Amino acid sequence: MKELIVKCMATGLYSGLMKPFPGTWGTLPALAIAIFLIQDNTTIMAAAALISFVASVWSSGEAEKFYGHDARKIVIDEWGGMFVALLLVPFSYANYLIAFFTFRFFDVVKIPPARQFERLPGGWGITMDDIAAGIQANIATQLIILLLNRYYH
Repeated sequence: MKELIVKCMATGLYSGLMKPFPGTWGTLPALAIAIFLIQDNTTIMAAAALISFVASVWSSGEAEKFYGHDARKIVIDEWGGMFVALLLVPFSYANYLIAFFTFRFFDVVKIPPARQFERLPGGWGITMDDIAAGIQANIATQLIILLLNRYYH
């Protein structure tokens, strides 16, 4: 039973099993949850980020036993990073899509300190690089929104 729960959580409700680009597929459920269930509720978005963070550290660490260290199938870390990327972003489909694409960019490119966080042991290393990417994406998203509002309104 524990193995089933770990695999379900770590693969982001099995979205991490989709190919190609399991990280991108794994991020989409978190984006859908944010768009359709959370929207502009900052408290719930912060709770989703925190819960995803805790779930990611635990389940990804456990999932390493089945899939190996930071296997591509493990995408619960993308959920935490995506919710962080969306935190305090004004709700609109356009803004949330900007956050999605900036998060995917920073998650793939791994600008410091994200790359260094990968060296942490177990679930910490799997999760913290995505949290760093989420913070970087959030800052980039806020700047893009600010620039777009300045020049197009």
